[in-house]
Amino acid sequence: MSDADFTPLRVTYRAPGLGGTQIRDWARANGYLISERGRIAPEITEAFFAAHPEILGQASTYEMVRATARTPGASPEDYEWQRDSRLGDIYTIVFVRGLDEHEVLRRLGAADENIRPIDDGDYTYPEGPQIITVRRIGDWTVAIEDCGWRGTTRETSSALSRDGGEVVAVLRHDYAQHHITYAVDGRFITDINPGFPIDRQGADPDRLNRHLRELGIDPAASDSIDNPIPAALALASRITGVAITPHHLRRPVLGAAIPGAYF
Repeated sequence: MSDADFTPLRVTYRAPGLGGTQIRDWARANGYLISERGRIAPEITEAFFAAHPEILGQASTYEMVRATARTPGASPEDYEWQRDSRLGDIYTIVFVRGLDEHEVLRRLGAADENIRPIDDGDYTYPEGPQIITVRRIGDWTVAIEDCGWRGTTRETSSALSRDGGEVVAVLRHDYAQHHITYAVDGRFITDINPGFPIDRQGADPDRLNRHLRELGIDPAASDSIDNPIPAALALASRITGVAITPHHLRRPVLGAAIPGAYF
């Protein structure tokens, strides 16, 4: 699929001419789940406008591209569930081919004595241990970092993929920048900002462009993506053949509580 084979799906939103605090206060008072920082979901902004039609004249508009599957395979719509899941505002999902669960935990920084079953009462707290869980899905070991992003760093991705392995990592960080990274055989191939995919770095930053096009994203365009995390997870699924579902969040499961590792 070439850049000329599709027209991106563009959506237009209204931005209020006022601070985010007022919208967040209104959203909480009306039962919406909303984070303290980061981007306010467009549906919350639209609900705010519907409740305050008198300020529509102060609104400006902006356009984004919504990723959606253009070829058979994983779709961003498959991952809409993650927004309301237990994963939270900051997490990393790391797909590793070539290593078992214990070795993935070790290369993510866990000592053997800290590897144990993780249950529903284990969370990452400020200034406490970082919780990482792992499970085997097909040919891949999938690690989920609670409030961490070590799996997306150049050093860790390279370490996890050395000796013929492969790593795909998706970071959601509502207060900073999302990332999807890809490494093969110890080589850091690409790091893509899924919210602004023209922002790519690495030894071969365009390696995943075919998959971006298959998700309706033009890798040569300076477009902002409306659904970056569902798009990134769909991209990871297309690379690995692994589909993450809410079932894979169930505990108890093997993992580690890494002391003093909170980011």
